[in-house]
Amino acid sequence: MNKLLVFGIIFLLSSNLFGQINVKDSTVQVIGYWSKLDTQSYDVTYEKYKVKNKDTISRELMKYEVDIKVIDSTENSYIIDWSYKNYSIDTENELVRKLLSITNDISVKIKTDEFGAFIEVVNWQEVRDYLAKITETLNKELKHVPNKEQIIANVMNIYSSKESIEANAIKDALQFYKFHGVKYKLGEQLTGKLETSNNLGGKPFETDVQYSLDEINETDGNSILRSNEVINSEELTDATYNYLKKSGTFGDQFPPRNKFPSLTNETNTASRIHGETGWIIYSIETKTITAEGTTNIEERIMEIK
Repeated sequence: MNKLLVFGIIFLLSSNLFGQINVKDSTVQVIGYWSKLDTQSYDVTYEKYKVKNKDTISRELMKYEVDIKVIDSTENSYIIDWSYKNYSIDTENELVRKLLSITNDISVKIKTDEFGAFIEVVNWQEVRDYLAKITETLNKELKHVPNKEQIIANVMNIYSSKESIEANAIKDALQFYKFHGVKYKLGEQLTGKLETSNNLGGKPFETDVQYSLDEINETDGNSILRSNEVINSEELTDATYNYLKKSGTFGDQFPPRNKFPSLTNETNTASRIHGETGWIIYSIETKTITAEGTTNIEERIMEIK
């Protein structure tokens, strides 16, 4: 969803504007000042773990690299190539290990507007077909895994359309471009509501969002932006309950709705962004999902090389 519609912000740009940090009025406008063939490389760390009653009961750690290259630039858009490579993972989950072992390098082409705000995945069909080939191979590799057909079908359903790929397959890119296209003022908060895709089926979840400028570093020419996103708990719990009930996962032991634990889903993001170029220097995003004593945490860190 366009941030202009969300926050009702009017862009104050001029033809000779250069640099995004205005110390005099304590504002920062996050804009991608990029040229064709500009390239930056990043190290990405993704950690996922589950905590129950203060004990960590499972953990996965994945690392990879991504080269980001501007392959086209016009007056009102950029086409940017995200090329992934050098995956490594530490996990006891056989399914995840096997999936990574058959994963090859992949390139995702992303279109942004002239400010660097995300618009779409250009080659989404290629990404879909790539994921389809991986799951087809996975189906042969995991003959002894229980319910593998259902697991693979669920994965393919999530990545079967342009909308679902943009919501689920490029979360690092969405994190990267999250703050682009908006002018922020130190000490002020931009608040509103967005829609978050619902992978369980049904309408998207209403999500309360809050964006803010946390710090201006005039000496180094960068700034820190933060965001907080909280999904509507009742909508999330209803969707999860209906999905599990329909799947028959718990059979006759499935509880009534009023006995089903409430779920919460909150995502916090902080990014340090270079003022004159709009390149991310460092970004960390933490998603926390909780339900009755169990907390699932996903954390992604992107750091420029």
